[in-house]
Amino acid sequence: MRPNEVKRKLQLGEPVIGCFVGFPSAEAVEICGYAGYDFVMIDAEHGPMTTESVYHMILAAEVSGTTPLVRVPENEPPTILRHLDIGAAGVMVPQVNSADEARAAVQATKYHPHGRRGLAGVRASRFGIGQTLREYTEFSNRETLVIVQIENIAGVDRVPEILQVPGIDVLFVGPSDLSQSMGYPGQLTHPDVLATMARIRQMASGTGVALGMITGSAEDTNHLLEQGYRMIGASAGGLLAGASRELLAGVRR
Repeated sequence: MRPNEVKRKLQLGEPVIGCFVGFPSAEAVEICGYAGYDFVMIDAEHGPMTTESVYHMILAAEVSGTTPLVRVPENEPPTILRHLDIGAAGVMVPQVNSADEARAAVQATKYHPHGRRGLAGVRASRFGIGQTLREYTEFSNRETLVIVQIENIAGVDRVPEILQVPGIDVLFVGPSDLSQSMGYPGQLTHPDVLATMARIRQMASGTGVALGMITGSAEDTNHLLEQGYRMIGASAGGLLAGASRELLAGVRR
């Protein structure tokens, strides 16, 4: 594990722009890195990922100079442990709807005295070469990014208490699941959905926890930045689909 540039930028109040990669491809991650994205979010929740494919994607991120983050499929210590041990610089935990669930995510991510993550001489610790396990635990506690997703109406009222949990770096809004939980599946611009997202944004303002959101275009990204979001990610699949449609629409046959 290397110093976490994404975490550093967020602590300085700077925005970070990344790309979600939801299919097992080290090459796609490399392209994102060489293109200049601050981070790649390897989506092990919705994508057909194995731990081995995530491992190769983390290597590709490191080679191409971008920060490897993983959206884990569940808020379970063994799952979080496995992805951090192979070198993820942080995890995004889905469906966090209470302070207790947020604390569980932090405890699974951090070592003592901030958490209960299992300790071993794994890849993330350079296999114990060049630093002691004590040095590694201190480094990891300082550098690992903890991102919790608020994507269910059940958790919206609890956002203030979630934001007070020590160790949370980013509150990432999931508009698709949020709209579904509100009874408007896929209607991301429904007035009630927009009002709920505005409420979340207002509750997060001034707390020191960065706010995140997924985006579909440069225009949307600029709009989110103006609203105060500081961690924004596009979809590699969406970018590929959009560019393909644009190319084919412009071809004269």
